[in-house]
Order: sequence, then structure tokens, then C-alpha cells
Amino acid sequence: MSPLPSTPVDLLVVGAGVVGLAHAVEAHLRGLTVAVVDRDAFAAGASIRNFGHICVTAQDGDALRYALAARERWLWLAAKAGFDVVEAGTVVVARRPEEMAVLEEFAAARGVEQVRMLDADAVARQARVAGALGGAHLPLDLRLDSPTVVPAVAGWLAGQGVPIAWRTSVLSVKPGLVRTSRGDVRAARTVLAVGHDLDRLLPDVADAAGMTRCLLRMLEVAPPGGVRVAPGVLTGLSLLRYGGFAAQPSAAALREAVAAEAPELLDAGVNLMFTQRPGGAIVLGDTHHYSPTHAPFDDEETAGLLLREGARLLGAPSLRVLRRWRGQYASAPAGVLDVEVAHGVRAVSVTSGIGMTIAHGLAPAVLDSLF
Repeated sequence: MSPLPSTPVDLLVVGAGVVGLAHAVEAHLRGLTVAVVDRDAFAAGASIRNFGHICVTAQDGDALRYALAARERWLWLAAKAGFDVVEAGTVVVARRPEEMAVLEEFAAARGVEQVRMLDADAVARQARVAGALGGAHLPLDLRLDSPTVVPAVAGWLAGQGVPIAWRTSVLSVKPGLVRTSRGDVRAARTVLAVGHDLDRLLPDVADAAGMTRCLLRMLEVAPPGGVRVAPGVLTGLSLLRYGGFAAQPSAAALREAVAAEAPELLDAGVNLMFTQRPGGAIVLGDTHHYSPTHAPFDDEETAGLLLREGARLLGAPSLRVLRRWRGQYASAPAGVLDVEVAHGVRAVSVTSGIGMTIAHGLAPAVLDSLF
């Protein structure tokens, strides 16, 4: 653990998750003096409780612009910080005619550099799934192992001389001065990248943005038959969640088809998708529930939906669970919260569940306006 800086810094970043680290990396590369504080002993929140899926192509608008920039930064950081990035893209599996219709519209809108349509055999071969009518390959998407990559980025920053004070809580923030549980830090600018905890640190700011907390249920399962899958895998339910897909004209008909056939999947906010960890375990998810505070109890029916649908997708009679966990992230209508809360103090949260995908593209835009 690094000590707090004894002299003023250009930028103090509060939060050492992927969003906070992205701002610290960008500031360091601009030649600014930077320090980071985090209340935990290591990044333990949404930044490591995810698929490690850099879902570039499915985004739309500003999110797509940020994602494309972040893609290049992830590749650069991999070489510098010494972690692996899998450039196998994403396979989107279509198992309904309505899903194929959405993908065909999406492919026509984006072009072959971003979307390549696949027949059923190609989908089965690349994604190792069952029941596909066809699908699409999104070659720009990346996959990485979040639990190892996020600490690697923090370690690289520390090696560059950027102090990161772990187990250090922020008590108050004023222009030029941040009081922490380990002492004061003077900083010309401050970025508060505390994710869903913004609703505790600055509740009025969170309320004004319409922020709530999204609770995810996720599983790690043994790969049936030892299957290996290089790309990330999305399904028709993913077409209803990501902006680029959901903007297509056929998305409404797809939602109606799912509502008629399996309304319980919509009720649980299921986005059926998976990625594979380096050791072979499959990260399967996920469900979405929204509330300012979530009860501590997990019902097995929700996990059962994921296991049922995951087994059908993978063509397996059942799946063996290795680990279970909850994810939690800030959710708000705008998708990104970037608010000046005092002179030189910005609250920044990705409020759409795509922090890994866009953080390294968002950070330059925030710093451009902050400095």
C-alpha cells in the first residue's frame, strides 16, 4: 500500500475499480501528478464481478465511441502491464427467426468490418452451442480475465510511481481538499469514481440522476465435456439489452416473442451469455434486479433459470456449478453520470453495466473538460 501524497497532486481519483483506474491511467499519460485512494484492500466490486467481456460493437451513440477508444487502450495496456487479451470477438447466437431479423438489420447498419453474419454450422463450430439458426460474429470485441487484469493495471500504475492508498475511506470532499480516514490530500482536481456507492457518499447527486442499484446473479460452471470457446457468446436475450441491437426495428417483435414464450426470463432481466476463463470455467449469466437497497437473500429459482437456459444453450443435460456470486452496479437512465459537484470535483459513474467496455474511452473525455 502506498502512503497518501504529502504534497498537492494534479488529480486525486477516489475509487480503484476500472473507472477510477482508467482516469488514473489517462492522467498519468498526460503527465499529470496522480494519486488514487480506495476503501478496500483490493478491487472487489463490479470491476471483477463480470464477464471480462469488452462488448464494443453492441454499443450505440457515445457508448460506441467510448468503446472503440477503450478497445485500443486495453490492447496498449495489455502489452505494458503484462496481461492477456483474447481478440476472438463475440459470437451472437440466434435461435429464433426474430433474432436473425435483428442481426440482419444490425449487420446492414454497421457493415462487415463490425458484423459478419454466420450460418448455423459456423455458429456451432465457433461458439459450441446447440439449436442455432444462425448468428453473427463481432470481430472487434475483446475478452479478458477481470480478476487478474484489474489488479495488473493497478500494479502497473504503482510501478509508474502513481500512489494507490488502499483501505482508505473518503470522509469529505471540498475544492482542493479531500479528507480521508488516513489524513488529508490536497488536489487541484478530484474524480469520484465510486460506482453505486455514490448514493451513500453524495445521495442528492445520485437522486438527481435517478440512480439506483442493479443486482446481478452470476455463476461459474464447469465446461461440459471440457469444451473450449474463444469468443464471448451472446444470445437473443442480449439483443434486448444492448443499445446497438435494441435500436433495430425488429427488436420489438423479438421482445414480443420472448414475452409470449418465456416471460419469466424478462421478469428476471435475464441476459443469457457466457465467457470462458483461462482455466476453462465458464462464466454464465446474468439476471438484473433494481432497487436502492437489495435484500440479502438469494432465491434458487433465479439461479435455476440461468442453469436451465445455460444447459439448453450448451446442449448439456445439466451444468455443474463451481462458484456463485452477486454483482452490483449503479444504474441510471442516462447510462453515464458525469457531474461537477463542486469546483474541480467530478462524480463519474458508468450507470449502464458496461464499465469494462467504455471506461478507458470515457476517461479522456472527462479529463478534457475537467482540466
